[in-house]
Amino acid sequence: MQPASPGRRRALGTLLAATAALGASGLVPRPARAQAAAGNERGGVELTAASVTRSEDGVLLSFAVRIELPRLVEDALLKGVPLFFEADARLWRYRWYWRDEALAHVSRTWRLSWQPLTRDWRVGFGGLQQRYGTLAEALAAMSRGTRWKLAEPLPARDDGEYYVEFAWRLDTAQLSRPLQVGLSGQSEWDLAVQRRLAVPDAGR
Repeated sequence: MQPASPGRRRALGTLLAATAALGASGLVPRPARAQAAAGNERGGVELTAASVTRSEDGVLLSFAVRIELPRLVEDALLKGVPLFFEADARLWRYRWYWRDEALAHVSRTWRLSWQPLTRDWRVGFGGLQQRYGTLAEALAAMSRGTRWKLAEPLPARDDGEYYVEFAWRLDTAQLSRPLQVGLSGQSEWDLAVQRRLAVPDAGR
C-alpha cells in the first residue's frame, strides 16, 4: 500500500479535528448520552413528599410521587391494555415484646387507559372516571394524596410508638393472566416505591 500523500494527510487531520470539535460541543452522541437515553426507557417512580399527621380528625397521610413510565409500559397502554396503580398504607403500633400490632389498612386503586377513538386518557377511581388530554395530566391525577385518612384518632394520652408503611406501585396482578406470564424478567414493569413513616407523638 502506498503512503498517503501530504494532501490526503492534511485532509484527514482536518476531518479528525472537526470531529473532535463536534464531540466537545455535544453535537456528536457520547456513550454517557446513550446511557441516559436508555435510563429514560426504563422510567421509574420517585416519592417526592410524604408525611403523617395526628389530629382530632384521625391519622392523616399526605404524599406525592413523580412518575415516568418506561417506553414498554406506555406502548402497552397505546395498544389498549388498561393499567392499574395502587397506593397502599398500613398503620402499625410498635411492640417490643411481640410482633407489631396492625391497626389499619387502606388502599386506593386507579385504572389508567387510552381511548383511541376520542384520543384521550381516562383515569377511573371508584365509580368515577375522568378524561385527560395528555398522559402527563392523567399520571398527575394519580400521583398525589392530601390528608388521606388512615385511622380514627389515636388515644390522646397514649405513649405508644406508631408508624405507617406506605407504598405506591403499578399493580401487575390485575393484568390478564397471559400478560402476567409474559412480564417475567422484564424489570420495566417493576414500578414501585415504598417508605416507612413515623407517626408524631400525641400533641405534636
